Amino acid sequence: MVVAPLTLTCLALATLFVALLPIVLFRRLRRPLGLNGRDTIAGIAVFALCAMVIERAVNGFVLHQNETTAAWLSHPLNFVIYGALIAGICQEVGRFVAMRLMWRRATASPTSATPPGMVAGKTASRIVRKAPPTSTGDSTALGYGIGHGGAEAWIVGVLVEIQWIVFAVVENRGQLDSYLDNVPVDSMMRIHLILATLSPQMAGIFVLERVASLVLQIGLSVLMWRGIRAGWRGILPLAIVAHALVEGPAALFQAKLVPLYAVDGLYALLALIVAGVLVRMFRREAQAAQARTPTRA
Repeated sequence: MVVAPLTLTCLALATLFVALLPIVLFRRLRRPLGLNGRDTIAGIAVFALCAMVIERAVNGFVLHQNETTAAWLSHPLNFVIYGALIAGICQEVGRFVAMRLMWRRATASPTSATPPGMVAGKTASRIVRKAPPTSTGDSTALGYGIGHGGAEAWIVGVLVEIQWIVFAVVENRGQLDSYLDNVPVDSMMRIHLILATLSPQMAGIFVLERVASLVLQIGLSVLMWRGIRAGWRGILPLAIVAHALVEGPAALFQAKLVPLYAVDGLYALLALIVAGVLVRMFRREAQAAQARTPTRA
C-alpha cells in the first residue's frame, strides 16, 4: 500500500498551516491589541497540565483500570456525557484558576511590589518602567486563548499529524513493518488501515477541525475572562457546561452515533459565528487603543 504523493503534500501543507497559525496570529495581533506573552504562556501551560496530564490520567483510570466505571461507560450515551464533561471540568477549572491569578496580577497596585525603603527617584522610576504591562481588557483573554488553543493545535494536531506523515513515508519505502517490529499485530493492522484512509480530503478536515478548535478556545477564554472581570460566581459552572456542549459532537462521533461530516459541519458553523463576534469585539478594542495612543507632532 502506497500513500499518494499528492496526499503527502496536502498533509504536509495542512500541518504547516496549523503549526504556524497560532504563532502568526499572536505576532500579528501583539502590537495592535497589546498582547502579553505571559498570558499566552499561561494558556500553553494550563492545556498541557490539565488536558494532557490530569485529564488523561483520569481517563486512564476511569476507562481502563476501574472495571465498574469502564463497564458503565461502555454504553454510548454514558460515554458521550462523561467525555464531554471531563474535558470541560479539567480544562475550565484550569482556565479559571489561571485567569484568577492573571486578574489579580492585572489589578494589583504597581507600588505594592516596591520593597520598603526603596529610594525614590531614578531607581524607582527604572523599576516601574521594567514592570511588564498588564491589561484588564479582552486582549488578555485573547492572548491566553491563543496559548491554550495553540497548544491544543500543536499537541493534539501537529505532532500527531507529523507522526502519520512519517509513517506514510516509511510505508512508501516498504519499511514500516520492520520500523515498528515491536508493535502488536492488532495495532499494526490499525496503523495500516489509517494509512489507507489518508487523502487530500482528510488534510482539509484536519485544518477545519484545528482552526475551529482554536477559535472556540479563544471564545471560551473571553467568556471566562469577562465572568472573572465582572466578579460573577457562576462563570465556572457556565464555562464547564459551554465547554461540554462544544465537546459533545466530537464525543458523539467517537461513540459512532453521528457521522463525521455532520460533526465537522456543526463545528465549522459554530466557529464562524464565534469568529465573527470576536473580530467585531477586538476590532473595536484595537480602535479604542489606537485612539488612546498620543500622536506625534
